[in-house]
Amino acid sequence: MNLIKLQIIELIDRLHHMTSVAEVLGIKQPTVTFHMKSLEEEMGVRLFESRSGKTFLTEAGQALLHYSVKINALAREARRVVSEFETLYRGTLLIGASYVPATYLLPSILNAFSREFPGIRIALSVKPSPVIREMLIRHEIDLGVISSEPFVEPALQADSLITDDLVLICSPEHPLAQQSEVGLEQMVKAPFALHGRESSTRRLTERWFEQQGLRLRNTVEVDSLEAIKQLVLLGGHISVMSRMAVQGEERQGLIQVLPIEGELAPRYIYVVHNKDRHPSVQIESFRNTLLATKNC
Repeated sequence: MNLIKLQIIELIDRLHHMTSVAEVLGIKQPTVTFHMKSLEEEMGVRLFESRSGKTFLTEAGQALLHYSVKINALAREARRVVSEFETLYRGTLLIGASYVPATYLLPSILNAFSREFPGIRIALSVKPSPVIREMLIRHEIDLGVISSEPFVEPALQADSLITDDLVLICSPEHPLAQQSEVGLEQMVKAPFALHGRESSTRRLTERWFEQQGLRLRNTVEVDSLEAIKQLVLLGGHISVMSRMAVQGEERQGLIQVLPIEGELAPRYIYVVHNKDRHPSVQIESFRNTLLATKNC
């Protein structure tokens, strides 16, 4: 089985026309047809079917698609890594990060790294932590930098960088701001700003309340960390947020961290990579730069 056959599988699923597949691959349509038939003979099962003038994958073809996507991604990655390995001063780094490290940790590191290695192009994708993990598993990015509770994922290697505790916050004008300790019942009765459903902070917040046998009663869901901050600053809502994300406002006296009964779930910022890939010198250099923050 050669790579072009697996590329055809992926392109047929996306385009459904052999002429379009041929154009993308830069070959003639009869060549595409030849490879499709050859692949079916090699696998001993029907992989393609025609419906209404379009070509679709059969159930067996869909099963093969799962592996084709991974193998094609690995092949692209291998070509890129080999072509960039000869020098540290050029190439591309594809980094994925969840919102907190992307906003409050990475800018200074990216600035310093790009000054030292101006020939390296860096592309940063900001997504929720679970999405970054999936992108790493699918080899869509080189490194991930995420805020997360401790986790185990067989395909990934995660190294903790710094603690990223979750804290309960409010405006200094909020009625709870003057209390020496906030009780759990007071927390669930207060208007509460929740993070979006894909957020790891949202997941940890809800899990923590469930462990206490409590349920939030008056909530607003906001899919933006900065919007939650603004809502809290107005004085009516409380929220759970990364300590790193509110340090600036806390120093300025705009946001107050509330003392609570018990402790919220531990959370850390991790640098994560796929165990199956051979890192380029660019990736290793940037990863070492991140790990150096542990000593800062």
